Amino acid sequence: MHLLPEPMRRLAAWCAVVLLVSGVVWIVVRLCVTFRTTVTPVLLALLGSALLRPLYRRLVRAKVNRSLAAGITCAAVLVCVGGVGYIVVLALIDSGQQIASSLEHAARSLAVHLGAAGASLKDLASHGRDLLSKFGGTAVSNVISGVSLVAEYIAMAVLALVLVFFFLRDADRAMLALRSIAPGDSADVAEAMARRAFAAVEGFMRGTTLIALIDAGCITVGLVVLDVPGALGLGALVFVGAYIPYLGAFISGAVSVLVAFADRGLVIALWVLGVVLAVQVLEGHVLQPVIQSRTVQLHPAAVLLAIAAGASVAGIVGMLLAVPLTAAASGIAHELRERYT
Repeated sequence: MHLLPEPMRRLAAWCAVVLLVSGVVWIVVRLCVTFRTTVTPVLLALLGSALLRPLYRRLVRAKVNRSLAAGITCAAVLVCVGGVGYIVVLALIDSGQQIASSLEHAARSLAVHLGAAGASLKDLASHGRDLLSKFGGTAVSNVISGVSLVAEYIAMAVLALVLVFFFLRDADRAMLALRSIAPGDSADVAEAMARRAFAAVEGFMRGTTLIALIDAGCITVGLVVLDVPGALGLGALVFVGAYIPYLGAFISGAVSVLVAFADRGLVIALWVLGVVLAVQVLEGHVLQPVIQSRTVQLHPAAVLLAIAAGASVAGIVGMLLAVPLTAAASGIAHELRERYT
């Protein structure tokens, strides 16, 4: 080994580190997939705790008992999520058929304008609607027959809510436990890494939620002013899609433009496209720098790769969790770099 030049030895050392880290990450991912019914509620509870911790801290400062403050926070979340979910589901049910009809009309309009190439789009839309109907029937039958799967998701949601309560109330105890199991003299480093990671996730969740509300509100107002059908349902789609950076905005914006084109024509569709682009420019140049200026900033390429990796591992849940986990990892990396460089 000493016969090798210094650059080769450094390269070999880095290769060994990369292989070791890759192996550990692969094992952790496989374990998370295997125990997903336990890991998923824990991760969702961490995200919920990061989002709700400011409300909990305000209640504690107001001399409210910690257990009562955590219970009030969880109850408020349950009421808000249930109410918003009820409104969104009603809006999507009311406008879902109208949106589907509008998309089919859009395919027919494209068929008229594009000729032979558009005819294939029209056939694709017709077949897609048939497949969607069949898939919907199959999904309903599977849900009816798979009661255990539904019970599993309900149990995971209840477990996540209970864990939010404990994470909020016992955060200080968890930090003490982390310090007690840290090897050697690394307790301070372990605590700093944990706090930095949680702060990154907390800032990401609060900033993303605020940005999602602003985006959904602006686009919904624009759709209502332009008299686009299903404006509330499309606004709900924008809000949910905001938690999947870049990809969610692209999908929700494309659906809004297609619906506008189908129901109101090309001019209104262009206006909707202008509204969507204006909101995205506002988000990228104003909201993101101002609202998330104190959180970990991730490069767009890193975000896209994280979303792709999360989708390949855990589907939609993986896409939702990928960016917060990447932000936490980036926060830990920044903490280590500040300490050891």
